[in-house]
Amino acid sequence: MGIAADRIDRLGVLAREAAREGDAERAREYVRLARRLAERNRLTLPREFRRFTCDACDAYLIPGRNARVRTRSGHVVVTCDCGHQARYPYE
Repeated sequence: MGIAADRIDRLGVLAREAAREGDAERAREYVRLARRLAERNRLTLPREFRRFTCDACDAYLIPGRNARVRTRSGHVVVTCDCGHQARYPYE
């Protein structure tokens, strides 16, 4: 892995820790930094990072605290507090 990928992983960990401590704005800033870094270096974000961040408001999602997770037939629906929904298939 390169330096950018390592930094993206580290920012993901920092965002998770900040969100768990209740500092949503700091977590949001880490998510924005990681996304910007991935865009500049033409990298894809790790799956765990994509699944636990809101595309609309850049919040780091914690199920039960700021995100609602529901299962439907064939997919999982994750709803952020801002109202944005993300759907992920499963088998």
